[in-house]
Amino acid sequence: MSEFDPSNPDHIYFLCSLALKAGKNAMVYFHQDIEVETKDNDSPVTIADREGEEIIIQGIESRFSKIQIIGEESSENGLPDTIEDKFFLLDPLDGTKEFINKRTDFTVNIGFIDKTAPICGIVYAPALSRLFFTLDGKAFETDIAPDDPIINQETALHTKLSAAKQIQVRPKSDDGLVVVASRSHLSPETETFLKELTVKEIVSAGSSLKFCLLATGEADIYPRHGRTMEWDTAAAHALLCAAGGVVHDIDGTILGYGKRERGLDNPYFIAST
Repeated sequence: MSEFDPSNPDHIYFLCSLALKAGKNAMVYFHQDIEVETKDNDSPVTIADREGEEIIIQGIESRFSKIQIIGEESSENGLPDTIEDKFFLLDPLDGTKEFINKRTDFTVNIGFIDKTAPICGIVYAPALSRLFFTLDGKAFETDIAPDDPIINQETALHTKLSAAKQIQVRPKSDDGLVVVASRSHLSPETETFLKELTVKEIVSAGSSLKFCLLATGEADIYPRHGRTMEWDTAAAHALLCAAGGVVHDIDGTILGYGKRERGLDNPYFIAST
């Protein structure tokens, strides 16, 4: 099989199983003291990042062999010469700093891009037992612990996923916005931006989980005036859009993917409901 269909439950559930397996593997290292390497861009990387990406890539290649795959760790030595119209975009461990510091808000991310648009996303937060995924343009959440045997039981897993709860962003409220932001990335630009809003609460969270909190109705807006890469955002961006949200840059342009001329570096953006 080589074609991928984001409206096919079997295809989506297969990707979910890969995210779950990568998350299960990450949790083995989460409970250990592990070596932390520093990449050329000064970001940290661990064996959990590398093994997680290997699990996901091997799985995708076994089933969708003709579709290009771009992953954070495999791109360390350079991007492909050509980025195709359709490709998978992976971050096997978003929030490596959170992971290293034994915080629970790190995620496994599998996104699918079609002509610059993120049309499918799977996000798994293993330490929180929260799995988010898109299917046929809708967004869903279910709870699966990383040590749950169901991860390796295809039929039981599909049954569980088919009963997942559909999620949607919440309606606008008159009593102020719940803002979600990274612990380490509340920049001066973000603080200036927030002064223009009626803010009820600022919730601190790491990784792509911030998008997920918007998608589930737990928050309203996520402003990011700091560097991110496309693999950091693709899967959760797709999830948020499927839940009724939007992601655009600070000029109002919808955030797109496959920007090789930028090295897959995102502009500053605002994710909102």
